[in-house]
Amino acid sequence: MRKYELMTIYPIKDEKYNAGLETLKADLANFGVEIEKEEPFGERDLTYEVKKNKRGKFLLLHIKANPAKISEMDVKFKLNENLLKYMFVLKEDQEA
Repeated sequence: MRKYELMTIYPIKDEKYNAGLETLKADLANFGVEIEKEEPFGERDLTYEVKKNKRGKFLLLHIKANPAKISEMDVKFKLNENLLKYMFVLKEDQEA
């Protein structure tokens, strides 16, 4: 298991945000991912329009995941209609 940061962007409507987040957490659980911390970043303007949205709700998740499962999660996340954008970033060890 390696540590990652998963930045996610959802539509600003509460029902779409909640549905997207619920689906994402269910998908993460199915892949055996452990969520260590959630950091909401609030609503922000998007640089460009994504799925007809000019604003989005940002949420940063600190997770532990199997590196072999990242590409499978990528395919699954693309099917989540209420998830506008996402990005995995591998966290470097602090002790190096």
